[in-house]
Amino acid sequence: MNRVPCWRLLALAAVLAGGAAPAATVRMGFGDNLPPYILAEQDGGIEVEVVREALALRGHTLQAQYLPMGRLTLAYRGGQTDAIMMDVGEDMTGRGHYAEPPVLYDNVFYTLQRRQLRIERPEHLRGRTIMAFVGAAKRYPDWLGALSRSPDYVERNNQEAQPVLLALGRYDVVLSDRTVFQYYVWQRRQLDPAFVMPAVDEHPFTRADPRDYRPVFRDAQLRDDFNAGLAQLRKSGRYRAIYGKYLGE
Repeated sequence: MNRVPCWRLLALAAVLAGGAAPAATVRMGFGDNLPPYILAEQDGGIEVEVVREALALRGHTLQAQYLPMGRLTLAYRGGQTDAIMMDVGEDMTGRGHYAEPPVLYDNVFYTLQRRQLRIERPEHLRGRTIMAFVGAAKRYPDWLGALSRSPDYVERNNQEAQPVLLALGRYDVVLSDRTVFQYYVWQRRQLDPAFVMPAVDEHPFTRADPRDYRPVFRDAQLRDDFNAGLAQLRKSGRYRAIYGKYLGE
């Protein structure tokens, strides 16, 4: 006898209890790829699965649409989507209803522990070789703006190589979201079981703002259903399990 996943049973119970919007297919715009949060080719990833299951807990079906980040708000305003994962810096008040963020990106500087480097102020980065994600200097101009003109500073869209290049000492500092970095360490171990990531130090330098990662829904009741499903995912432990699936935990 096949077992029904716990989260599906919770979804059924929530729908039977009433109080949710009629079951709907929700067309939602996501960025086109950001492992492990968004894996477009697999129609999955942490972010996508959290949203899908949160909506499913209130009887709704997610239809993910993967778009370049710059097109998210355009697609929403044009009626091609019912919701978008984030507003990409554009105030959507009056155009939709903001929901609770399903994920938070937590960017930190990584260094090898054996180097015993201290990064507490922007000047501590001077003279260091740094690898960051694309757009980092624009997002954190106080920390990286001046360094972005140096040949010692590079930005790469594909962050897969960051752990390896840090481990080899090719860069002194790597800027990455914690989950992205952990994911690529795990992926490297799958490809090369002999790979050992040296101990690293994490240097927090900014506080993640939940307002930067809030989805926008056209329908207020769907927004409420999503928020309720998200809270239920967290309470049940399923939220943490989704993260663990993509981090080899």
